[in-house]
Formats: sequence, structure tokens, C-alpha cells
Amino acid sequence: MLEFSVKSGAPEKQRTACLIVGVFESRRLSAAAETIDQVSDGFISAITRRGDMDGDLGDTLLLHGVPNIQADRVMLVGLGKERELDTRGLIKATRAAVEALHHRGTAECVSHLSEINVRGGSIKQVLRQSVVAIGDALYRFDDLKTDRDLGPRRPLRKVTFILPTRRELMEAERYVREATAISNGMRMAKNLANMPGNLLTPTTMAEHARKMTETHLHLSVEVLDQSRMEALGMNALLAVARGSNEPPKLIVMEHMGADADTPPIVLVGKGVTFDSGGISIKPGADMDQMKFDMGGAAATIGVMSAVAEMQLPINVVGIIPTVENMPDGAAMKPGDVIRSMSGQTIEVLNTDAEGRLILCDALTYATRYKPAAIIDIATLTGACVIALGHHPSGLLSNHDPLAQEVLQAGDNVNDRAWQLPLWDEYQDQLKSNFADMANIGGRAGGTITAAAFLSRFVGDYHWAHLDIAGTAWKEGEEKGATGRPVPLLAEFLMNRAQQQKDSDD
Repeated sequence: MLEFSVKSGAPEKQRTACLIVGVFESRRLSAAAETIDQVSDGFISAITRRGDMDGDLGDTLLLHGVPNIQADRVMLVGLGKERELDTRGLIKATRAAVEALHHRGTAECVSHLSEINVRGGSIKQVLRQSVVAIGDALYRFDDLKTDRDLGPRRPLRKVTFILPTRRELMEAERYVREATAISNGMRMAKNLANMPGNLLTPTTMAEHARKMTETHLHLSVEVLDQSRMEALGMNALLAVARGSNEPPKLIVMEHMGADADTPPIVLVGKGVTFDSGGISIKPGADMDQMKFDMGGAAATIGVMSAVAEMQLPINVVGIIPTVENMPDGAAMKPGDVIRSMSGQTIEVLNTDAEGRLILCDALTYATRYKPAAIIDIATLTGACVIALGHHPSGLLSNHDPLAQEVLQAGDNVNDRAWQLPLWDEYQDQLKSNFADMANIGGRAGGTITAAAFLSRFVGDYHWAHLDIAGTAWKEGEEKGATGRPVPLLAEFLMNRAQQQKDSDD
């Protein structure tokens, strides 16, 4: 487990296995690097003059035997152009430095990058994003490998950030604690999403959620089984589960950190533990990646973990409808008409548009809480990947102020979203001759019509939909879950908690 701390002090006096200092482009030394250079009689400037470190963003160079300092080694890391350095650039440099040290068997280090002024960034942003980025960079999922001794023998275990002055110490310690909780939540989300479908089922996901109550006192978990959902009329969710031997679950997680009468924020995470497409079966290529179709559920559990660890003074409810979508003789078929929990009927035109069917009943259930806002998180549409690629999550909402809050939270933590329109005209694409609506609206605007479908189940409550189909996991050599949008949602909830505190004061 990585440990993070903060302190202040001169670079030459830091007793550490490695000291991280920055170099800007054109070999310009940062303040800490300049100090080391002076006490070492020009050791660093001699290195840069030879051209071994020009300061390109993310370049690293490990130095041994630097005289007149307490550190065993010094890591130079390139920061790019000084006037252009923003938080994202600093985080990229930090990530490059710790990755390099991790693979060189350095167990602990002290970073002076945290005291560098960046364009448009505060110490709060720098520390929070540094902790999250380091946790992400060093994450590995090797639980299922027989030989797990594949990493460094002495992995990086502790990172200390240097502050410009001691005055910021108390606040900085809080920022690091909060960021550690978010990083832990991301790791939990990634661990869940990376598990294969034969090991992570609706039942085992529910067991994992229940286990969290052992370590988080303000967290409670209730799991609704099939009979409870049948009694509630959750026929859309149950229709998706009919083709699988795995029983469906509705996981309800409650963190009550504020007064009981304070309306909660409700998060709804899509939890399809494996999506074959059902009768409308998917192509075989890359179907293994459909174990990630519970990325929204994983993110919801990760956020609830972070909120509980931080003990945020806010009421948050996480609702996770979780099923497996498989084809068999009992599976729903194209042309079936289903009556949802809301009473509205749905014509199923494609059984691979199953996420919205489990979400619609969960959203109806969410309105029971009379929430301040509802946010659903779902790997919902391939169309979102085509529209936005893999950088931002898609955002649609029936309430623009809520949308702006979500967008700003994402910008603050570099877990960005991009808003798409949700105009009434898109509702026409969901018309059905045989039911109140169809579950798909054709190829055009697929991400938007999916959100238009969901909007019919939230009533007048403020609601936002995050389509994370392009951001929940990576492919290729880096294949695996990303843990997004845990940072965005955690930032949003922290901001809401602060707003509540300010209004109470």
C-alpha cells in the first residue's frame, strides 16, 4: 500500500533514497534543482550542459553521488516550457518520475515538484492529482497470475511532497488524506472491473459491497434479490437477467453523513457483469472486453468507498442494478414488450441495448429517495466512443446547472466530461407502434437517444447521465479498467458537501 505525506524543508537536507527535482526546457533549473546545484558545486548544471537533460516534459535522469546533500540519489525530471506548465503537465512529470523510480527498486522518495508554481493550479489541485496519478501509475492487477513476482523487488512504498512553507501543512495533509481515499476508491473500482465474468457475478459483487460495511461505519448495504424485484415490478431489469443462470441483484448502498432529512445525491451504476448482447449477440472479436460492462457499478462502489473513507458530511446513495446478459431459451427477444417499474411499456428492438433496461428500473427506484440530484454512470453506447473518443466521458442532463457542476468537477481533477444536447426532438426516435417507447432509436445520435430513453424515468428530479463507454477501460498493451469517473464524482460530492456546510453556517 502506497503511503503519502507532506512536509517542508530545504532540498539539500532531505534524508531520502531519492530526491525528485525539476528541469525546465532549455536546461533551466527549478528552484530546488538550483539549490542542489549550488551546494554541489555545479554538479547538476554540468550534467545539463553535456545535454543529458534538456528539460523535455516527462524526461527523467537518475543521478548518483551528488555531493554535499543528504539524499542517496537525485532524479531530474523534465517540466517542458516554464510559462506553459499547468497542472496536467506537472502531473505528467510526477507520474514519469515515480514510474522510473518504482522500476529501479526505490522504496521511498521526496518530491520537490509539488512546490513548483503552475499555471492556473493550486497546491490543493497539485497534491490531489499527484496522489491519484501516482496510485494510477503504479497500479497492477496480477491477483489471478500464478507467478505474481513480476514487478520490482523493492517497489515504491512512500512518497513525500515538499511544500513551499509550513503554513500550508495542515491543509495539505487534509488534501493528501482526501486524495488517498479517492485513489483507494479508484483501485477498488479497477479491481472489480478487471475481474473476469466467471469470478465477478451479480452475487459476488453484492458480497463485495456488503463486506465494505465492516470497515466503514457510516455505510449500510441492502441487497434486493429477484423476488423483491418481482414484487416491485422491476420487469425491465428482470427481463435482461432471464437469459442467464446468474440471479440478478439490486445493490443499495447508503452513506448518511448529514441529517436524515437532507435529500441525498443518488448515484446509479450500470452493473452488467458480462454482456454477450443476448439474442442480438455481439461479434466474437473483443467480446472478452464485455466484462467491463459493469464499469458504472464499479465506479459507484469506488466512489461510495471514497466518500465513506473521507466521512463526507453528505448523504449519498449508490444504487447498482447488476445482471448478466446471456442468450438462452428464456432470454428476452427482439419484439418483446416489457412493463417497467414506472408502469411505462418498452418494446425491445435490440437485446444488446440492455443497459438502459436495467437502469430505467433503478432510476425509478432512485426517485423514492426524493433526491437532490441523480447521476447515473454507465458504459452505455459505442456511439459515445465514436463521437468523443476515449478522452472525455459523455454527459447529458435535464438540468443545466447540474451539468455545469459535473463538468467543472471533471475539469478540476482532469477527469473530464463533454456535454451533448438532450433536446425533445430526439424523443421522436423512440416511438413504437406497440409500446410507449422502443429501447433504441436507430443509429443516428445513439448516445443521445439512449439518454433520452433514461430521461423518461427520472420525473422532475435533477438528473445527469455519464456515458463512460470510452473512458472506463483501455485496450491494447494497457488493457484494463481506468477507475474513471471516480475522481470526477468524488470532486462533485466534495463540492456539494462544502456547499451544504456553507449554507448551514
